[in-house]
Amino acid sequence: MLLTGLFCGILLGFVMQRGRFCITGAFRDLYVTKSNKMFVALLIAITVQSVGFFILKEVGWLNIEPVKNFEFVAVMVGSFLFGIGIIYAGGCATGTWYRAAEGLIGSWVALFMYMLFSAMMRTGPLGEFNQTLRSVKVDERNIYESVGISAWWLVALLTLITGYLVYKHLAKPQAKVATLKPKKTGLAHILFEKRWHPFVSATLIGLIALAAWPLSVATGRIGGLGITTPSANIMQFLITNEVKFINWGVFLVLGIFIGSFIAAKGSNEFRLRLPDTQTMIRSTFGGSLMGIGASLAGGCSIGNALVATAYFSWQGWVSLPLMVLGTWFAAYFTIIRPQQLKAVTA
Repeated sequence: MLLTGLFCGILLGFVMQRGRFCITGAFRDLYVTKSNKMFVALLIAITVQSVGFFILKEVGWLNIEPVKNFEFVAVMVGSFLFGIGIIYAGGCATGTWYRAAEGLIGSWVALFMYMLFSAMMRTGPLGEFNQTLRSVKVDERNIYESVGISAWWLVALLTLITGYLVYKHLAKPQAKVATLKPKKTGLAHILFEKRWHPFVSATLIGLIALAAWPLSVATGRIGGLGITTPSANIMQFLITNEVKFINWGVFLVLGIFIGSFIAAKGSNEFRLRLPDTQTMIRSTFGGSLMGIGASLAGGCSIGNALVATAYFSWQGWVSLPLMVLGTWFAAYFTIIRPQQLKAVTA
């Protein structure tokens, strides 16, 4: 059954790499380019998963409560730090995994630091700091339970908002994009050559995220897609050689790497790229912040922004805007401010 995690990860890695599905870009573009296209794509993935999740619960195929006490201090601090980290690292947790599979050495550095600091925040020297912040919590879990309404009201609201935003985008006149003559035909062209629309990629990711729930629960792991804990588990296994760290989530993230590598090789996008010193330093710093932030927040941009939002936990919907604010904060100092200084000196 653990191999279903590998299969799920391969699908997710393939779709994210070919669809160029970048959550960091979705957050950053809201501020830097004033575009919300990728953020709407994220909402599509959340909505698809949310509808499916509550249907599975309604029919009794998913009898779980994947929520816990709201550790609000750790979630707020960690989410903001994580948002800063993904800008410096050049990608979120999943984005770092799939970019590493494309041959980006900078992403390898960020990934190693992310895994290392995630492990340190659990059982290493930063564990006490992690537990101290996470000990501040309230017994408020799901938003719909706190408000006293059915979860379906929130599902309906999310679906309406997402549908409206999708309609607005699709109703806009689409600019013609020059395309090269296809070198592949049939399915190979669609899988490895054709440009994927972000909304199509998001729908597929939402379905994969939904499938992850019953597949993961069947192995005794209560949760859907998750990147931070499995990444830390890999590091802890390599250090301790204890098989207790190997579970469905570990196979998931390894599958993401494999699926991304297959997609990158098939589309001729794989090549080893050695970054300059500044990028290496940024990747090291960003990966470290990602590990610290995601551990404090109880999840990364997948665990919190994609999964926890789908079942309307406070953790997910508080974490999401703070991740966005973190990316904006970092984008100002790495993108906006340098451009302003360049314009002044030009």
